Amino acid sequence: MLFSEPILLKTKIRLPVVKENLVHRERLLGSLEHGMKGRLITICAPAGSGKSTLIAQWAHLASIRTAWVSLDERDNDTVRFWRYVVNAYIESGPPSLVESLSVVAALVAGTTLNAVIDTLLNELTAVQEPITLVLDDYHHLQLEDIHSSLTYFIEYLPAHHRIIIASRGEISFDAAKWLARGERTDIGMQQLQFTQEETHQFCKAAGIVLEQRHANKLFEKTEGWIVGLQLASISLQAQQDIDRIIVGFDGSNDKVSSYLFQEVLDKLPSELTDFLLQTCVFDRMDAEVCDQAFSRSDSRDMLEKLRALNLFVIRLDDRNGWVRYHSLFAEFLRNRLRSRSRKLWLDYHHAASQAFAERGMLDKAIDHAITSERYNEAAERLEAYIPDALKQGELTSLLERIQLVAAHVPLTARLLMYQAFAFMLMGQMHFSAETVEKLELKYEQSELAEELEPLKGGMLFLQSNLLFYTGRYEQWDSFVGYRLHGVLPEDPIFYNFNYNMIEPLVRRTAFGLKGVLSADTERIGQRFVSVLERHGWGHSLINLYVVQALCEGYYEWNRLSDSLQLVRKIEQSDRARQTAGLFVPNRITLARIHAASGHFLQAHEAIDEAVQLAEQLGEYHWLYPLRANRAHLYLKEDNLAEAKAEISQLRLSDRIQPASNRWSEYTVYARILTAQGKMGEAMRQLDWIKAATEQEHCFLVLAEISIVQALAEFQRGNRGAAIQQLHEALVIGESNGYIRSFVDEGPLMKKLLLSYVDQRHRDSGHDTLQYVTLDYLAKLLDCFPEQEISAPQAMTPLVESLTEQESYILQLLAQGAPNRQIAAKLALTEGTVKVYLSRVYAKLGVSSRTQALAAARQLNWMD
Repeated sequence: MLFSEPILLKTKIRLPVVKENLVHRERLLGSLEHGMKGRLITICAPAGSGKSTLIAQWAHLASIRTAWVSLDERDNDTVRFWRYVVNAYIESGPPSLVESLSVVAALVAGTTLNAVIDTLLNELTAVQEPITLVLDDYHHLQLEDIHSSLTYFIEYLPAHHRIIIASRGEISFDAAKWLARGERTDIGMQQLQFTQEETHQFCKAAGIVLEQRHANKLFEKTEGWIVGLQLASISLQAQQDIDRIIVGFDGSNDKVSSYLFQEVLDKLPSELTDFLLQTCVFDRMDAEVCDQAFSRSDSRDMLEKLRALNLFVIRLDDRNGWVRYHSLFAEFLRNRLRSRSRKLWLDYHHAASQAFAERGMLDKAIDHAITSERYNEAAERLEAYIPDALKQGELTSLLERIQLVAAHVPLTARLLMYQAFAFMLMGQMHFSAETVEKLELKYEQSELAEELEPLKGGMLFLQSNLLFYTGRYEQWDSFVGYRLHGVLPEDPIFYNFNYNMIEPLVRRTAFGLKGVLSADTERIGQRFVSVLERHGWGHSLINLYVVQALCEGYYEWNRLSDSLQLVRKIEQSDRARQTAGLFVPNRITLARIHAASGHFLQAHEAIDEAVQLAEQLGEYHWLYPLRANRAHLYLKEDNLAEAKAEISQLRLSDRIQPASNRWSEYTVYARILTAQGKMGEAMRQLDWIKAATEQEHCFLVLAEISIVQALAEFQRGNRGAAIQQLHEALVIGESNGYIRSFVDEGPLMKKLLLSYVDQRHRDSGHDTLQYVTLDYLAKLLDCFPEQEISAPQAMTPLVESLTEQESYILQLLAQGAPNRQIAAKLALTEGTVKVYLSRVYAKLGVSSRTQALAAARQLNWMD
């Protein structure tokens, strides 16, 4: 089963259609134009004040691109909110931005929020054409994470872009700093109210002929409230009893609107009134969904009649006929329907649920089913909707829906399992464990055995992850032996769930423990794979991802043959070749294995395979890390020109702070800058990307960045800074057994390691570098390939003289003493002896024991 693409309501991200006979409000349009000098405009006023209409009018008149997002209650989900923001920019942006943001859109559900926002900001910076983002009806959003992320976005918004926020109340985050800087413009209720002149213009445009006293009284009563004027204009069309209608304008806006709406409805034919009461349950609709829900065939005609009457029908696009009722009018109709008949209220929502389900819009179908109190139907549709929800990453709203259903009917075992999975993906392990305990209680009921049998695979996944996260590895064995027998059924959620949407290495993901390696992780990974394969899940994505994580770990540990064996195992899987998040890391690992052996042609071929798959699948965001890896291969081949040409396709910049998810590209970019001698620019990029990734606590990334920083400092002569950066990488490296991260850097890294060892001996009285053992350093140095170096010419002076202990070790070498014997004589470990030997070789300019003895003899050192 393949997941569908995230469902987007295009009407939420399209500029509303503007009526032709709108009053041209020059003063307010001028305020908006003035606000374009800053970065933020807020328009805060009650419902019916004309906020959306004003912004839409300005957007149609202004020569500036406008990205529009119409918000509602369901957007209280950070992933959903930012998905719509990104797609709004795609909808309105120039072609260059559309292409680059399609990559960002693919990242929304699969990476951290900061990475998405940073990448979006970087792409907007690269676009010189200004774009204004409009967030309409922001008052619907209550989630603090959305407020804080939007604050960050506004703070770093490129200078030529703007944001307009429309809300019924004050915006729910602190924007005072932009007001103090003169970068925020506020438009409030008093400014939005019609002036007396605008009231006259409005009545004239509406075709209403009033005496002056009536016009003045109308302005006085409505106080410039736009919806009040619009309602009055509809009521006054008949030109009957004008005084009575105007006198009714007493009390609050709510009372006035109810009074006027009633006036409007009383004049409508019954078939239009019935249609309004039926369709008021929709927050947006087209003729097709109205016909389907209420077994009608005239919905298009009815909507046209309502539009002709100017009856608060707002067109959401000029393409597919989607509309909505004005929020005040919809609220009035819904209150009227509820008060008239609770049964009809529930039945109409049920009809809407069924219609949206038929259209495949399951999220809306679920919401209407919950409102209609058909909780069992909502539960059934939730089970069908969950794959899409997980793919989209909208976990907050998914859990909210599950909890609403759970408050009224017992959840099925399958829904409980999916709820536990959603909690787990959100990092809420406590709630996930509580839900799994409820599932365990169901397992104790023999009458539920048939229902629970298909869920064994999901339970294996949930229990395994909970036990692994808490380090209770021994309990996993007992769980597997007690619960699982025979072949596991394939649960599509866990069986086909894609655990990697954006990372070039599985070890970089939470699934891959973010670079953590140990004997325990290897042992547990092997046991997990063994159980999965024994129970028929050998071809599942979860198993293949575990195998790939092991494969990458073996490469890091310099167990190249073990790594290659697992590479071949994965590449034989058809499922792996259909999943870029698995196949791309697999090909990158294969490329590294080939490069480590000096087979660069084969390494490039492996990268080409991954590029071909990404293009076939249309997942173009994978091309970024793949091109970076190809550029890195060119650097290893000393082909700087090709490396620069490859990295130039990624539109990276040395002036923009990188996004954390693009660590691989920017790290390679820093390597290229270093190779060009642009050390300052390289270090700035590395500092930025390191700051962006530190909060994610990924050891793999932090170690690599520190290594590249160390080499850059070393190359520009900052030996002390280089050693300090290398020390940070070595601390991470030793705790995880990293080898290839250092050895892959080649001879320059070996020189830096020897310099580190030398500094360590000089600082023997200090603790600065003592956290890294000499045994680990010796192991690293021993893994570098021996280089063929010709014997030095006679009497060539030493780069640095040997210490007394190094001279003694050289004498022991001449006597043929093996490392173990030398270690015993000096009361050292063999690892420490290897470190001393490496220092001796470096000072003599050789790379082996034989060459060292020959050089010493030529220098008469042995005498």
